[in-house]
Amino acid sequence: MQTRPIRIGTRGSALALAQAHETRARLMAAHDMPEDAFAIEVISVSGDRIQDRPLAEAGGKGLFTKEIEEALLDGRIDLAVHSSKDMPTLLPAGLHIATFLEREDVRDAFIGREAKTLADLPHGATIGSSSLRRQAQIRRLRPDIDVVMYRGNVQTRLRKLAEGAVDATLLAHAGLRRLGLEHVITSLLPPDDFLPAPGQGAICIECRQGDARIEAILAPIHHRDTGLALACERAFLAALDGSCRTPIAAHAVVEGGRLRFVGMILKPDGSETHEIDGEGDAAEAEAIGSDAGARIRAKAGPDFFSDWT
Repeated sequence: MQTRPIRIGTRGSALALAQAHETRARLMAAHDMPEDAFAIEVISVSGDRIQDRPLAEAGGKGLFTKEIEEALLDGRIDLAVHSSKDMPTLLPAGLHIATFLEREDVRDAFIGREAKTLADLPHGATIGSSSLRRQAQIRRLRPDIDVVMYRGNVQTRLRKLAEGAVDATLLAHAGLRRLGLEHVITSLLPPDDFLPAPGQGAICIECRQGDARIEAILAPIHHRDTGLALACERAFLAALDGSCRTPIAAHAVVEGGRLRFVGMILKPDGSETHEIDGEGDAAEAEAIGSDAGARIRAKAGPDFFSDWT
């Protein structure tokens, strides 16, 4: 008989809590367990506390996971729910990603105060984003507009937009859907024109390696095709040593046992980009991503990466 609830670790933002609640609901349904069999533990992370400078300057992606992973290693929580795009490619020893929930829409959403699309923004307009990937792709498509650093959770960014701090912003469609905020979207950016971040739209669940009980509990909610797509995208990212310091975009799709992949690297100012694609048996997902990363490195040449420091 279970003596204590399964402890689910999460950040405290509204979106992070929505993802933790979704995970709990899926586990409850999969195992016919009551809500009180799980406890959601909110853990303060550096990435949420640091608001005065870009994350790239403060330490990168690990700022959203470090304290939660410490709680996992200490045994204070049993599993951790993360946005996959926030996960570094190298995890602490003793931890692994055990489960991916089925991926949501990967597209970026454009939210304008007056303009309905990115193309509609007038010359000299201001668009806010904290993502180097989004900043670089915006500058690539619209070098005539001003892209500014724009930190804060979803609600903070929407409030700043309404107050006129910027003319528009971009947010992940998946996150807005999970928060019930689809109504604020003025248009969606097709992945063919505006590639998402590696892992965008997917929730992942991390636990201790060898924790057979938790791994067995998580197994029924794992979505295999999402896991394969993310293995490819994360391998691409790892081959490029990617982090919050680097503008990298990637998207893998699994259909009928086949995997198709597209990746892109950009100069931060959008002045130079390189794209790569790959396809193969989905079982070779990680190899496809690693190979694409190696090929795009060779294609871009060593000088391209001098801006990535």
